[in-house]
Amino acid sequence: MPSSRLPLSDCLDAAVTATHAAAAILQSHFHHRDDLVIDKKARNDLVSQADREAEAAIIELLRERTPDFGIVAEETGGQTAGHATWYIDPLDGTTNFLHGIPQYAVSIALIAHAGTIVCSDEPLVRDTPVIGVIYDPNREELFTALHNVGAWLNEHRITCSPTESLSESVLATGFPFRDFSFSSQYMPTLHQAISSTRGIRRMGAAALDLAWTACGRYDGYWEMGLAPWDVAAGTVIVREAGGVVEDMHHADPWPIKGYVYAGNRHIAPALDALIQPHLNNR
Repeated sequence: MPSSRLPLSDCLDAAVTATHAAAAILQSHFHHRDDLVIDKKARNDLVSQADREAEAAIIELLRERTPDFGIVAEETGGQTAGHATWYIDPLDGTTNFLHGIPQYAVSIALIAHAGTIVCSDEPLVRDTPVIGVIYDPNREELFTALHNVGAWLNEHRITCSPTESLSESVLATGFPFRDFSFSSQYMPTLHQAISSTRGIRRMGAAALDLAWTACGRYDGYWEMGLAPWDVAAGTVIVREAGGVVEDMHHADPWPIKGYVYAGNRHIAPALDALIQPHLNNR
């Protein structure tokens, strides 16, 4: 496929518009949760009418605005295609949402594929997250980022925290809740982090954990067993805020397999060093 330059500004506008459309649907349902139709996909893995309607609204708008891009979405699946692919999580934090806990978000990212031209005249050598949008409708906080341009919270540019020491850091994480096959890897990292940091938080929405790392509320974040749409947007936002987001196994250009660690440039390597001794070889 010949190289093509992505119209990043137009794509960001499409993603923001789609995010707000989805959030309006979620908030309408949030105030009438007893009326929702809820299905169980697997143990502790729920999907509701709100997820499905929000995702449908996002996909309809993105297909209209960017018909040649691939789409990979949590509820309807999809596949990569063209020069770039959208990764969509219409409701990150479904369990929080269904229990009335106001900690959830809409998350949309665009991954440009290898060979695509983004900023310079040189095509990308590997798949790269280039747009990230995370919207928290309860706080009306819109996190956005553009590759090699920067990251923002609403209209204000954001940067990761300046914390230099793991002992002075507050970290976010997510416990195993659906797939427990990696518990033997995760639990030692939690135990060590509890005893070597200022504190650990587990809020139940990975996209917001990454967004809060980008704006300095958290100094770092790690989690295992996620899906690519959980981390795609947050990857761009943290990186553009001056931070680090990587695959724990250092095998992929972004944490597409859901084993993620993130933080500012001091905390991320320290967190990586904490995690590595506990990982199984892959």
